[in-house]
Amino acid sequence: MRILVIGGGGREHAIVWALKKSEKVKELFCAPGNAGIAKLAECVPFAVSQFDELTAFAKDASIDLVFVGPDDPLADGIVDAFEAAGIPAFGPNKLAAEIEGSKIFMKDLLKKYNIPTAKYETFTDYEAALSYLREQEVPIVIKADGLAAGKGVTVAFTREEAETALREAMVDKVFGDAGNQIVIEEFLEGQEMSILAFVDGETVKPMVPAQDHKPIFDGDKGPNTGGMGTYTPLPHIPQSIVDDAIANIIIPTAKAMVSEGRPFRGVLFAGLMITKDGPKTIEFNARMGDPETQVVLPRLKTDLVDIVLAAMNGRLGEMDIEWSDEAAVCVIAASEGYPGSYPKGRAITGIEAAEAQGALVFHAGTAFKDGELVTSGGRVLGIVGLGRDIAEARKRAYEAVSVIEFEGMQNRSDIAAKAL
Repeated sequence: MRILVIGGGGREHAIVWALKKSEKVKELFCAPGNAGIAKLAECVPFAVSQFDELTAFAKDASIDLVFVGPDDPLADGIVDAFEAAGIPAFGPNKLAAEIEGSKIFMKDLLKKYNIPTAKYETFTDYEAALSYLREQEVPIVIKADGLAAGKGVTVAFTREEAETALREAMVDKVFGDAGNQIVIEEFLEGQEMSILAFVDGETVKPMVPAQDHKPIFDGDKGPNTGGMGTYTPLPHIPQSIVDDAIANIIIPTAKAMVSEGRPFRGVLFAGLMITKDGPKTIEFNARMGDPETQVVLPRLKTDLVDIVLAAMNGRLGEMDIEWSDEAAVCVIAASEGYPGSYPKGRAITGIEAAEAQGALVFHAGTAFKDGELVTSGGRVLGIVGLGRDIAEARKRAYEAVSVIEFEGMQNRSDIAAKAL
């Protein structure tokens, strides 16, 4: 098979890495890819938003299957564009991708079908939203309705912080049109948990659970990022809780989407909070998580191509998906200044030394400049350690982090500490 992966981050590097292991894959392409992906696949210089160019390339290159990584092109209908061109694409169509593209759609869907989530109200008018906010207790959560590169959510612990977040989203438009509508949501306390699942209509095949670390600094302090690290399994969370989330949140959501005439096919990502009343939904994403993918796929024993083809052909229910017992811990190395503005073009060293230690190093924001590997994004690398348990995987991840360098590199030092 000739497969095209859409995207150019750490998630897509992990997807390309997993697909490369399949004997069914003859050639791999990635658009636009990055410096790490270029070692495994042929990178083609199209942005994820260039649907016409991407479909034309897929036709010219006789692509058998497209695997879409990021959220923006899914929300904009890239799967519909490929299918209209007669090219099979793995991911939800535009209607189904709205479960991530609009937080209001997602919250209203959960409310309609009695699927556990936080209490909320939605607003299009700033003054009305501000008036409501001033009547609520803090902490409270402010969410831009649309996609905002994982940064459109503020957990406000003071009233001032909440009002600032509301003003920035609705008045200052720091998230652009994504902030035209906002959700004000009750703050849920507890442990976070991410469950990704392969989905084809009402058929749901969950992956192993993971836990992400969103805030930039140790101890979950500072502004939210796209994710500063993740790990799997979750030894401190009972399997009964995971089963509860799958049975009462993920499967009912897949069925609700079918009932709404928006059957979901692809990877459905549930961001969950384990509260004293059981798991509740924080968010749904319409694609693999980043950086969850970087720890989940290394544990996948079943051929990823077989799973994708089964989902595409309505045979997902027949698949018996196997996972290794290994633990995986991913630490993100980020640029100075991230998640705000950050410099680019800083030389990166030590990746080969880290890989020689047995680490997996997934590139997120990297490029080649004059033959030298340099930074080109906020999150630069995902450094993954594998081991018999979390302690061993974590030790290996941080040993690998210690040999990688670029000017201004920042990373959290407490990834997976909760699990020990």
